[in-house]
Amino acid sequence: MLAVDDDPLVLRAIRRDLVHAYADRYRILAAASGADGLRILDDLERRSEDLALLISDQRMPEMTGVEFLGKAGSRFPSARRVLLTAYADTDTTGTTIDQLRLDRLLTKPWEPPATRLYPVLNELLDDWQATRRSGQDDSAFRR
Repeated sequence: MLAVDDDPLVLRAIRRDLVHAYADRYRILAAASGADGLRILDDLERRSEDLALLISDQRMPEMTGVEFLGKAGSRFPSARRVLLTAYADTDTTGTTIDQLRLDRLLTKPWEPPATRLYPVLNELLDDWQATRRSGQDDSAFRR
C-alpha cells in the first residue's frame, strides 16, 4: 500500500491507521509528494512487486492527487485507487472519478477509521485479492 500526502500530520495519521489495520498483511509505504510516490513506484516496478492500494490527497503542490493516481494507475492498473479530499473539493474532483477509474473518493477527516476508512478499504482490498486469485486483469472492467 502507498499513501501520499504533503501534510506531515495527515500523512502520519493515514500511515498510522493503515499500519494499525493492515501491517500484518501488507507493507505500508508513505510519500510526502507525488514525485516521491512515483519514485517509490519505480522501485516497486524494478523489483517486480505488486501494489494493492494507492491512497492520495488531492491538494498537493506540484502534482495533484488526481495527477498522481493517473500516473500511478498506468503503472499498476490493478491497484485500487482512493483519492482523499476535503469536503469542499468533492464537486471539482467528482467529475474525474470516472475518467481515471478511481475506486473511491474519501473525505477528510476519516475519523473514526473503524467506520469511515476500514470498511471502504477492506472492500477494495477484498476485491483486489479476488482479482489476483482469479488471475484476470480487471483494469478494463473497473468502475
